[in-house]
Amino acid sequence: MSSAGDLAADSAASRHGAATTARQWQVLSQLQRNRWVGTTHIYEQLKLAGFDISLRTVQRDLNALAKRFPIEKNNANPQGWRWRDDAPLQSLPHMNLSQAVAFNMVEANLTQLLPPAILDELFPWFDLARRQLKNSKVTHSWLDRVRIEPATQPLIAPPIDIESKDNIYHALFYQQQIKACYTRSNKSEASEYTLNPIAIIQRGVIIYLLATRTDDPELIIRTFALHRFASVEILETSAVTPEDFLLDSYLDAGGMGFSHPLLSQLPDHGKNTAVELTFTRRAGKSLTESQLSEDQTVTINDDDTLSVKATVNMTSQLVWWLRGFGDGLLAAKPDLLYQAVLGNSHNPL
Repeated sequence: MSSAGDLAADSAASRHGAATTARQWQVLSQLQRNRWVGTTHIYEQLKLAGFDISLRTVQRDLNALAKRFPIEKNNANPQGWRWRDDAPLQSLPHMNLSQAVAFNMVEANLTQLLPPAILDELFPWFDLARRQLKNSKVTHSWLDRVRIEPATQPLIAPPIDIESKDNIYHALFYQQQIKACYTRSNKSEASEYTLNPIAIIQRGVIIYLLATRTDDPELIIRTFALHRFASVEILETSAVTPEDFLLDSYLDAGGMGFSHPLLSQLPDHGKNTAVELTFTRRAGKSLTESQLSEDQTVTINDDDTLSVKATVNMTSQLVWWLRGFGDGLLAAKPDLLYQAVLGNSHNPL
């Protein structure tokens, strides 16, 4: 039988081993893959986390860990450590503060767009990030100083049926058709459609599904607002994506800009149209920093006005954006565009 002294020694050794493991875990969590981290920095971070240790202990820990984990040191003075370039993700027992901040911002701003299959895999990382940030006064200060603000008037997102959203994302992820109960914006009663999900797009606070209806022989790509789905059933049949469909090309062509009745009179419904806009210098200043198009040119005129030439798609979104300048927009070409901005819904010709 073990003596009381042996049991006490075993208990002390166990506590010492647990403390060493916790400390070395924190040491590894400070290392990065693409940047050398000095031993002094690691020591200071562990002190902030409440570990009563010496710099020499940190150095011994790093040398011991290098025998078990894919980490490396340089020959600089002071010495730096990092994860090797070939270190697999599974070798990383923690995440550094920058990574934790990034995962925290992803969770706060992008979870509505991620399919459940991906979210299920990311939740452990989100949880890890929250725990990493919980004990960091420095990072809490950072999070209190960073926000993502919309460029337009903030709106409250409409409620979405969670089961419908999850089934849509699942079907899109695995390229399956869906049977949906959907209420169109101009109808009071829901209709049933069988859809081929193609893509998910968030525009402002509204999330849209791009899809084709199976009862449409032309397979026209349509937009369906997620908050208008009452129910969604995932079918066993594979979804059919239009041949040569590219989401970026669809968006670049103004697919989500929504057409304007006046501008649809332009050639090709106003796609890739050359425009010339004249602003007061103060109103147009932002366009010297953020461009309307890759070919945009800006001219500052002698009368202290500013002329902008660019190639854009003629959409309702463009009209509403230009109306936001108020009296700061002095003129616009083609004339139909200026009529739309001024609120003329009919062509006077």
